[in-house]
Amino acid sequence: MDKALRGIQSLKGRISVPGDKSISHRAVMLGSIAEGVTEIDGFLMAEDCLSTVDCFRKMGVDIEIIRENGEYMGEREEGCDFGTNAESARVKIFGRGLYGLKKPDSPLYVGNSGTTIRLLSGILAGQDFEAEITGDESIQKRPMGRVTEPLRLMGARIDGAEGGNKAPLKIRGGGLKAINYRLPMASAQVKSALLLAGLYAEGQTVIEEPGSSRNHTELMMEAFGVNISRKSNKIMLTPAKKLIARKVSVPGDISSAAFFLVGACALPDSEVIIENVGINPTRTGIIDALRLMGADIQIANQRIVNGEKVADIRAKSSRLKGITIKGAIIPRIIDEIPVLAVAACFADGVTVIRDAGELRVKESNRIAAIVEGLSRLGARIKETDDGMEIQGPNKLKGCRASSFSDHRIAMSLAIAALGAEGETVIDDTECVKISYPGFFDVLTKVSHVL
Repeated sequence: MDKALRGIQSLKGRISVPGDKSISHRAVMLGSIAEGVTEIDGFLMAEDCLSTVDCFRKMGVDIEIIRENGEYMGEREEGCDFGTNAESARVKIFGRGLYGLKKPDSPLYVGNSGTTIRLLSGILAGQDFEAEITGDESIQKRPMGRVTEPLRLMGARIDGAEGGNKAPLKIRGGGLKAINYRLPMASAQVKSALLLAGLYAEGQTVIEEPGSSRNHTELMMEAFGVNISRKSNKIMLTPAKKLIARKVSVPGDISSAAFFLVGACALPDSEVIIENVGINPTRTGIIDALRLMGADIQIANQRIVNGEKVADIRAKSSRLKGITIKGAIIPRIIDEIPVLAVAACFADGVTVIRDAGELRVKESNRIAAIVEGLSRLGARIKETDDGMEIQGPNKLKGCRASSFSDHRIAMSLAIAALGAEGETVIDDTECVKISYPGFFDVLTKVSHVL
């Protein structure tokens, strides 16, 4: 489905964003291997997270999903549409314990979810059965060696395309031994896969990070009773005999909030308040970067929910300036770089983004995709090996642009289109269902025209 948008005068309103995708994934995974009933409020009803649910249902886990309208959601067929824009739900997971998963009767299909395939590989590495895991065309192009190689060091037997570097993967687990492993690059997905495998390994698993990455896995493991600790840049995990089910409240996803933060800061006469957003310090790079650009962003009503920091965020029209973004902040902002490039289009001066080569192996080559889209809109932007350079400010004009079937590219271009003259048509916006099914409805709600 294509989406047409016209330039607007401002963004104004008080909104909430759907539940955090990272936390929703992890709550389902840990709840499935815990003992007892895990209840999740605010679970993100997006395709990626529902793919995780489907995989665990195939391994014998009873999972109830109750939509906002009270409707029960059962299993779905591979690749089918969900037919709903509901963003959150209540979920009950009847955990089977660490060793209670069953061998699936068919391949586990993760759709477009990189989080699901990488983290679930860690859990499968600890099982005493063989399972195949795969995904859509995009997933089958994404690198898996960064996960499969250390899992093999732990004792898992893994076969797959290109020697196990690409899906489909066949994983035969069991008999794992703990390792002391230094990540070659900061990656929450790789770290989490190894920690999940460590739950089944003999001895203490030690993961050393070269830089900070999101720590939702560590916080949630601790909440479920896992003996896990951190000292400097090392994470130590000792396997528990069991995980204990608990209630999980999922805060709003700051990656989803980022689109509205940028829109409010970049467009004139704008003010948006976003309620109940997770502000885990490993995820707030977007706020830090925008503030360095001169953005007027305020944090209020801070509290702790399930070990996660949560707050309301207010963003107002700001005079933005170009900056250089590189180094340690990149892992904390990697998903938000496309929309940050949009902010740079409206900033005075040059914005330089470096050390972001990881973007080339996301759902699309996000460096090339956002550079092409913003160039079509008239931005002065050029691609570099590990990032981009944007000269601002720019007077954008409506055009036809491609999302490259990438949800974050589609939503980033939508925000850019609001500041462009005339009409912009974005191809294939169905992909936003991967993380934010109701995005365009909320965008319409807060858009104000003359």
